[in-house]
Amino acid sequence: MANVTRKIGLSLGADLCWPACYEQILERLALSIDWQGDRVAVESERVTIEPFDLRQSCRYDVVLDRLTHWYHLSREWIKKAVLMDGLYVLNNPWSVQAMEKHTSYCAMIKLGMPIPETWMLPPKSYVPTADLQPTLKRYARLFDLGAVGREVGYPAFIKPYDGGGWRGVSRVDDDAKLRRGYEDSGNTVLHVQKAVDPFDRFVRCIGFGPQTHLVSYDADAPLHDRYTRDKDFVTAAEAQTLRDTTLTINTFFGWDFNSCEALRGGDGVWYPIDFANACPDSQVTSLHYHFPWLVKAYLRWSIYCAVTKRKMRRTLDWEPYYAIADLPDMSYPERLRAYGKIAEERLEAARFEEFCAKHLGHLDEVAWEFFGTQAAKTAVREKVNALFPAHEVEAFTSLFFGRIQEWRADNASQQASPLVSKRGAK
Repeated sequence: MANVTRKIGLSLGADLCWPACYEQILERLALSIDWQGDRVAVESERVTIEPFDLRQSCRYDVVLDRLTHWYHLSREWIKKAVLMDGLYVLNNPWSVQAMEKHTSYCAMIKLGMPIPETWMLPPKSYVPTADLQPTLKRYARLFDLGAVGREVGYPAFIKPYDGGGWRGVSRVDDDAKLRRGYEDSGNTVLHVQKAVDPFDRFVRCIGFGPQTHLVSYDADAPLHDRYTRDKDFVTAAEAQTLRDTTLTINTFFGWDFNSCEALRGGDGVWYPIDFANACPDSQVTSLHYHFPWLVKAYLRWSIYCAVTKRKMRRTLDWEPYYAIADLPDMSYPERLRAYGKIAEERLEAARFEEFCAKHLGHLDEVAWEFFGTQAAKTAVREKVNALFPAHEVEAFTSLFFGRIQEWRADNASQQASPLVSKRGAK
């Protein structure tokens, strides 16, 4: 039996809190896993930014990436390593680069998801280029913005087609507000999307590998209170619907990690409204109570992928989803469950659950103990210190660390399943 070490690279930007917790819990796990005749240890290392030879080998088995959506050098290094070295990266860099909210809406509409009525608008203004004026003169047709708004239906939201963390999102209730928002939009390409009105529940489903976690979300609250600590806010059937929706989106686009926002309308239907979040918020300053779940999800899936040498799906295969979408006489719930089964197969859900039960059974206890330590509080304070003014640092450190202790109290005698969090289902 050979002793081997799998290496996980952390490709980071401004992340402070979760990497510190991830690294310390991984060290405390002291993994030595019997796998296919080898004794496997797991280490992590932060990926640095530097010049690289295109023929340079990659020393990582898995990279957790938080940079490719905006930092091109790291994205190209990761693409090189996937192509030449078989690196497994979370998330697929080509998909992250190519798929924005507009693409995700179109794809899920094709699969039959109840996406609210959505239109795309030409930009109000343009960055000058040599061919701009001839192109606009020949092909840009005048249009009645109010007619578009009335066709979509009020109230509606205008928002950038490619997202951006609530950037440029505004509610419009009539033609005048729509025109005002459009006039102020500059050269942003916009969607106009019908509001789900009324709705009685806003839920964010976080998906990491085959793991999902539901959070009741309050978009009107301050950022640090948007992820509520509500319990028992959906039924078990609704939790399965939200899980299948999230994992279908993730596996369709080759994402290991994503979050899906959905609203429950007055008709009881769950409408996905924002789900191209392939580098979603992972910070304790917004997740607080839910932060330990996220760190454990990072650990479970990355360790599983590293130890088992999970193969990167370099290309996207959409045909199995389209085959289900084209089946006649099939209800949407039946289609969604069929999509969910494809997703669970692609994410090796059963094999992952078995692996976690056999090799990571002590993770819950180790993490529970760690999140009560001064080291965990220091990680919280470092993130707070980076975002809050000096006079608020201690107060918000105490607030967020206190919510983590609330999580520890809730989980002292009952550990969550590694596959599906029970929180949120009644």
